[in-house]
Amino acid sequence: MSNSAQTSASSRIYALLDENSFVEVGSYITARATDFNMTDKETPADGVITGYGTIEGSLVYVYSQDAAVLGGSLGEMHAKKISNIYSMAMKMGAPIIGLIDCAGLRLQEATDALHGFGQMYLSQAMASGVIPQIAAVFGTCGGGMAVSSAMADFIFMEEKKAKLFVNSPNALEGNRIEKCDTSSAAFQSGDTGLVDFVGDEDGVLNQIRTLISILPANNEDDMSYSECSDDLNRICAGLENCVGATDIALTQLSDNGFFLEVKKAYDLSMVTGFIRLNGSTVGCVANRTELYGENGVKEEEYEAVLTSHGCEKAEKFVSFCDAFNIPLLTLVNVKGYKASKCTERKIAKNAGRLTYAFANASVPKVTVIVGEAYGTAYLTMNSKSIGADVVYAWPTASIGMMDPTAAVKIMYADELTKADDSLSLINEKATLYQDLQSSATAAARRGYVDDIIEACDTRKRVIAAFEMLFTKREDRPDRKHGTV
Repeated sequence: MSNSAQTSASSRIYALLDENSFVEVGSYITARATDFNMTDKETPADGVITGYGTIEGSLVYVYSQDAAVLGGSLGEMHAKKISNIYSMAMKMGAPIIGLIDCAGLRLQEATDALHGFGQMYLSQAMASGVIPQIAAVFGTCGGGMAVSSAMADFIFMEEKKAKLFVNSPNALEGNRIEKCDTSSAAFQSGDTGLVDFVGDEDGVLNQIRTLISILPANNEDDMSYSECSDDLNRICAGLENCVGATDIALTQLSDNGFFLEVKKAYDLSMVTGFIRLNGSTVGCVANRTELYGENGVKEEEYEAVLTSHGCEKAEKFVSFCDAFNIPLLTLVNVKGYKASKCTERKIAKNAGRLTYAFANASVPKVTVIVGEAYGTAYLTMNSKSIGADVVYAWPTASIGMMDPTAAVKIMYADELTKADDSLSLINEKATLYQDLQSSATAAARRGYVDDIIEACDTRKRVIAAFEMLFTKREDRPDRKHGTV
């Protein structure tokens, strides 16, 4: 181990990896720069510990920045060590984890440090979609290092001491850190949606271990399976009561109640995360209208609509799952798009990107309509029309253009103005419209729903569907990449 062995940088590695599994690479490397009295400065390992080890027996590569060495600043050799670890991870097809505590670019090395930063960016870009990349921020992560973190697939952040920013809060016109700490974990997870997981240091490291245990090692070799000890035919009693609280529904569906929610603090009307079904990792996207606390008390309610941030959140998650061949399960309860000036700025583009992500994904895709499914918002949520392989609906589901009552008021506007009892007429026509156009049965008759299933049977039916889809192969047009 390098001379920095007793620092927090190394202790984080030891806490993260399996006991006695870490092997350091490049421990003798120090800074080469001689300008500005650099020869007089001690730079053990050039401020970053790099190497490999295992998490639950699976190979991972790791780098951990050492704030005790020039503030963990990134210099030429520091960057080369990280790029080298990326090269090794790519050759071996193993995830890479960055434990970040960096004061920024090392000023004494200027262009050499900049070049190193650029090479590191290139390594990250080449690794994207090939191996999982995880960044965990424990101290300062500013400027160019924030960009590097944003290029990772998942970002973890310590909730109190960690700072993530491109421009520090005090550098923003009209702002002070006391007014709005734009570098805090709360802001970067809840307001920007950049950070996926937040917790104390031990919690973050444990969350990384859990995530690694369920992810494929790379985009070709899937080692994310585990033995299932749960009953594959287990009845999920009371699942029909979870139409609004889809995070609870997903927990009930999963093997042994496992659910790892991603971007938990960002746009709570959309749920993204991983569950296990028959031992396999499955990515989940779901609309949410109700949020319950740990005590079982309802804390928040949301409209059953797609928001700009919700679409953005889901699109990134779907793209990741598709890149790493993780099957997708979607729970649908949506009746339109959020109507606000703020949402209108981005909703069309973000909804378009989510639609494209689902349509373009070639992994097995199963959708369950648990509540309302109206309009083009329903189409966006992985409908049969855009490529879902199997679509189920609960008996109480409604599927169509809009709410039957609203449709009747438009279709029979003239008759309603002349009717003696307009309310009775609305109810009569709405019931008819529901039966003919908006019921689960009506959608199933047209082939838009493959089967109507009881809510309690959802687990066994979804598992059976994914088992059938295990060997799915689907070609896409010959192109470099889409441009949506």
